[in-house]
Amino acid sequence: MPHWSRRWADGAMSKGMAWVARIFGIAEDELAPVLIAQLVFFLLFAAYFMLRPVRETMGIAGGVENLQWLFTGTFLATLAAMPLFGWIAGRVQRRRILPWTFGFFAANLMLFAIGFRWQPENLWIARTFYIWISVFNLIAISVVWSVLVDLIPTAQAKRVFALMAAGASLGGLVGPLIGIALVERIGHEGLLWLASVLLIAAIVASRQLQRWRDAQPVHEELTASARQRPLGGSPFAGITTVLTSPYLLGISAFVLLLASVSTFLYFEQARLVEMHFPNRADQTQVFGTIDFIVQSLTVVSQLFITGRIVQRLGIWVLLVAVPVVTMLGFLWLALAPTFAVLAVVMVVRRFGEYAFVRPGREMLFTVVPTEAKYKAKNFIDSVVYRGGDAVSGWAKTLVDMLAHQPAIAALVGAAIALTWALTGAGLARAQHRLANASGDAGNEGRAPERQRI
Repeated sequence: MPHWSRRWADGAMSKGMAWVARIFGIAEDELAPVLIAQLVFFLLFAAYFMLRPVRETMGIAGGVENLQWLFTGTFLATLAAMPLFGWIAGRVQRRRILPWTFGFFAANLMLFAIGFRWQPENLWIARTFYIWISVFNLIAISVVWSVLVDLIPTAQAKRVFALMAAGASLGGLVGPLIGIALVERIGHEGLLWLASVLLIAAIVASRQLQRWRDAQPVHEELTASARQRPLGGSPFAGITTVLTSPYLLGISAFVLLLASVSTFLYFEQARLVEMHFPNRADQTQVFGTIDFIVQSLTVVSQLFITGRIVQRLGIWVLLVAVPVVTMLGFLWLALAPTFAVLAVVMVVRRFGEYAFVRPGREMLFTVVPTEAKYKAKNFIDSVVYRGGDAVSGWAKTLVDMLAHQPAIAALVGAAIALTWALTGAGLARAQHRLANASGDAGNEGRAPERQRI
């Protein structure tokens, strides 16, 4: 290519990148990490959301009346997995935690694919897969966010986290479509093989994010040599860190309430879908359609709305608005407990979680020490979340047994959502206070390693 042509092409590309950065409201040098993180999220969420309808189908196969047992099994499995993840996080270089974790899960998917091929109607394989995929999705997603909160300071996080999460929404948009289109052709086992390939591709993409950070002039804590050192510490450090930190306990309470709200709606969804769609393939397609609608709404918000909202109004709006809307949705459901109303409330709640609550929740971790960003965060995102699932699953079953009225469960859900909103408001104030104390509220900085959290 002639020199003048190459210069013209480089200039056009630079102008194009500047134009894209302006549209998204970020600096031009932030565009590269945003695109890389979007790709990692896209591959992970395409894999997970392709399998999510399969998980729901497997849950119904074991009987809706047994879902609380699956939730309890998921919690116990997550609790058992935590020491293993803590050991990996303490012994492996920080930059290799994600590849090791994703590689382990990809290998598991291949084993389940073989099991589905040999015994497609085996209920115990179905139940085990349901529990396993419920553990996988929280740990895998938490690990990606751990890497991001480790690499991205708070000031940048406010601008780029929602944009990065848009990759997750795009993956969540494509994943259900793949599942709907291919489930009848290649079966559930074929979807599992495809998902394992996507996870391996996510490992390759994540390396580019580490290379980008290596090239950035940042504080010593974030240099390549620092991230090549293992975190060290006990495999149970995540638990002890959370129990000794009022701030992390507050985040745990927020996650517990989020899980409880989600579980109440989830049980109602499973009951009504089983009632109206008895065929397994139809159930998978219904769940996939709901996922598609949710992700379509979410991706638009993450690309053009969420980042601008948090820069103008602060993190509190991300942590409070959705719980308040969810509370109103529960009240509506109490007045009209139908599948149509439930579908609307479910879509709005999940859209709000992915577009607003999740980016806001991750910003809470930008002001904690490095070890907490991996160990304590993963403990909260997985064990605490699944513990909330298990407890609220039994609570929902008890309410249904005592009341025999869907409206009563909806009113209980509304009360939980109100408490969720109040907890979110308190956390937003605490995060702002810690960010100011670390000098990271408006300019580049890092989490205070000795700041009490």
